[in-house]
Amino acid sequence: MATIAELAEELEPEISRQVFTHSSWVTERTLSYERLEFLGDSVLGLCISTDIYRRYPDYNEGELAKVRAYVVSRYTCAKVGAALGLAEKLSESAEEAEAANIASLANNANVLAAVVEALIGALYLQFGLGRIVDAVIAAFDEHIAYAASEHVDYKTVLQEHVAKTGQEVAYEVIKVEGPPHERTFTSQVIIAGKILGQGTGRTKKVSQQDAAKEALGRLKGSF
Repeated sequence: MATIAELAEELEPEISRQVFTHSSWVTERTLSYERLEFLGDSVLGLCISTDIYRRYPDYNEGELAKVRAYVVSRYTCAKVGAALGLAEKLSESAEEAEAANIASLANNANVLAAVVEALIGALYLQFGLGRIVDAVIAAFDEHIAYAASEHVDYKTVLQEHVAKTGQEVAYEVIKVEGPPHERTFTSQVIIAGKILGQGTGRTKKVSQQDAAKEALGRLKGSF
């Protein structure tokens, strides 16, 4: 089985160039990686969703959504991009570009995550889903295993998802009950002026995690 890195070496020069072209380096945004990123986001979601559906037959919908949310998040994509050495490739592609911020862009987590999705989109266009699906899953495999077996920070996953839309996440403690030694906190999470989740716990942090988990459940159709 070919890896993502190996498949990337087989990309046609024109589409490969687009994968590693930031929008600030071209006169038209359509010449950058953004369109490929749009496509790759969907391809990645399909690959991961199919894999975890088969890998974890006992998981319910909410559990599958939790794993997928973490795996396809900006945070995880950026880690995969770093492991693949895509920051270096992005820098190399910009050698002739008149951009003073090449280094900062190449090491920006959001940019790196976008390039990962763009690369997946490009691979899909050239090779088709059948040839790339195993390579995509292999690149994210350790993150799938982590999300399925370890505690996932729901607040982080929610923040990563909402960041794609440019919105902000806010938490508010709305109720504190019980004596000082045995208090219970109730928090709510607000996105774009709407209350999307509410949670309860023995500490503020636990109640916020619970609220973020509920919000992710409501937003799972967006992943």
